[in-house]
Amino acid sequence: MPAPLLEIETHSEVPAHADCVVIGGGIVGVCTAYWLARAGQDVVLLEKGRIGAEQSSRNWGWCRQQNRDARELPLSTQSLSLWEDMGADIGADLGFRRCGLLYLSNDPAEIEGWAEWGRFARGEGVDTRMLDTREATARGAATGQNWQGGVWSPSDGIADPSRAAPLIATGIMAHGGRVIQGCAARGLETEGGAVSGVITERGTIRTPVAVMAGGAWAGSFLHRHGIGFAQAAVRSTILSLAPGAEDLPAALHTGPVSVTRRGDGGHTLAVSGLANLDITPGAIAGARHFLPMFASRWRALRPGGLQAWRAGVETRSHRAFDRETPMERCRILDPRPSKRLIHLTLERARALLPALRDLPVQGQWAGYIDSTPDGVPVIDADIGTPGLVMAAGLSGHGFGIGPGVGHLVADMVLGRTPITETRQYRLGRFGRGQWGKVADF
Repeated sequence: MPAPLLEIETHSEVPAHADCVVIGGGIVGVCTAYWLARAGQDVVLLEKGRIGAEQSSRNWGWCRQQNRDARELPLSTQSLSLWEDMGADIGADLGFRRCGLLYLSNDPAEIEGWAEWGRFARGEGVDTRMLDTREATARGAATGQNWQGGVWSPSDGIADPSRAAPLIATGIMAHGGRVIQGCAARGLETEGGAVSGVITERGTIRTPVAVMAGGAWAGSFLHRHGIGFAQAAVRSTILSLAPGAEDLPAALHTGPVSVTRRGDGGHTLAVSGLANLDITPGAIAGARHFLPMFASRWRALRPGGLQAWRAGVETRSHRAFDRETPMERCRILDPRPSKRLIHLTLERARALLPALRDLPVQGQWAGYIDSTPDGVPVIDADIGTPGLVMAAGLSGHGFGIGPGVGHLVADMVLGRTPITETRQYRLGRFGRGQWGKVADF
């Protein structure tokens, strides 16, 4: 059963010209195109399948500052306000609300790690509150357990993965932008080494600027144009339970399992960090870049299979631009979830929260997280081809920080003062100086 997703009607005709073409209709792509359209740009958003149908509708829905890597924290903070701004401008409910995020633990080392992060974050203006045993047990009353400690981040929140990206796409169109579903970008045309057009399966759009926001497909597209970008296809598994459980925290994280209230009143269940690493040609080619991450997370990552390889993710094949691409043969990545993780997640959630014990499973799915070697995204307008900007490798954080990433990319395209520092997001950081600096999340 795939993740639920709102369907929207979009344009069908591919225009001859545009100020900018954004490739990829996930949360980063729609937010980028939205901010460009809102600034008056003639922007076209291309999506090979449906808007938001891949990882952007398959995540937890968390929009958090809590426990962010320092390099991502500024974007996280900006994004919370931008979620509110976008919802008000579009006039639609994106499901965003600052419900607060609750973290509970009985592990003294984990609690001290949260406290250490909190001492740093409060200096950056983040409202993060450590909970003692009494406070943690009270806030976690739905578990019926005593807790040694925890964290409460009241200004953080959640949005609705089933609605957010499609509704933001309607905002693009309301501001005069064009959104085209079912249309894959095959490559770029260049003149004098700079972008001059985007070649699609339906014809070429003349444009001086292209934004690659293709998620798990970004590496293969960039490789086709001689740009190296190491990605790993991390397959996460999630399930949802039917509505019926009341008085649970809206967003709860514990070591065994995390639980989030869905827009329909049901709950999303997942185990943080546990995932399958599926083999792809790109991951093999960039394996040396990932050694520090694998070394730090070997307990959580499990060897995967060949699902991503067969779908064409991270392919290194070269083909003429008039030939069908793997993106056209696989319009929507819909990998099989891990049965082992489904069983484990459900067992842990029902043990943690008695209110969930009798509720039926209403959905289960998997999605591909496009991960970088350090767990921090690449957002860069200087990657070797003038006019080509990339925003990819969101490493499982893209949904929450999507509004900020999109705004930052729009800043780059328009030559505006960026909303955050950009140095930490450069593609060129994956040299010797940055090797081994893996994010904690």
